[in-house]
Amino acid sequence: MKWRGILIAGLVCAAVAGFAIWLQHAQLVGHWLQVHTGTVNEPGPYYGFWSGFGSDLAEFSILGAVGTAVYQLVKKYNCHEPGCWRIGNHPAAGGQFLLCYRHHPDYRGKRPTHEVIERLHRQHLENEAAMHGKLEEIHERLAADRAGVPDKRAEVPDQEVEPNRAGPNRAASR
Repeated sequence: MKWRGILIAGLVCAAVAGFAIWLQHAQLVGHWLQVHTGTVNEPGPYYGFWSGFGSDLAEFSILGAVGTAVYQLVKKYNCHEPGCWRIGNHPAAGGQFLLCYRHHPDYRGKRPTHEVIERLHRQHLENEAAMHGKLEEIHERLAADRAGVPDKRAEVPDQEVEPNRAGPNRAASR
């Protein structure tokens, strides 16, 4: 925060100094600007501008579009930690964020070692196996329901289930 104030003060001082120099040499600076933009010493009014400096305006817009595209590309692959300019190679939160090794919670600010990579890979495989097991269980239960086989977990002995005819508000108020 301290450096930002110093930087702003330095830029303001540089702008004031540039303006003061321009005021002292306004005629020379103005003539230099007229010659280099092509507004003097040409056969017609502003012919020099449009055939010289003004013809580059389209090129400036193309360069601006290329610069914007490069910025968007860098922003896409940039670390999602605010203010970090590193490339985010490591997905976090199920792939919602790309983080660099310094900001990824599994790496704790250090480059990933072989042991960390093996541990994370093992955890990933265990999570995948658990997820596939749950999906197979749900698939088998749905297949059994379609075949007409009652689910043993849904049966509750000695208890009669009564439908709620009063609506959700009445059931919630009990």
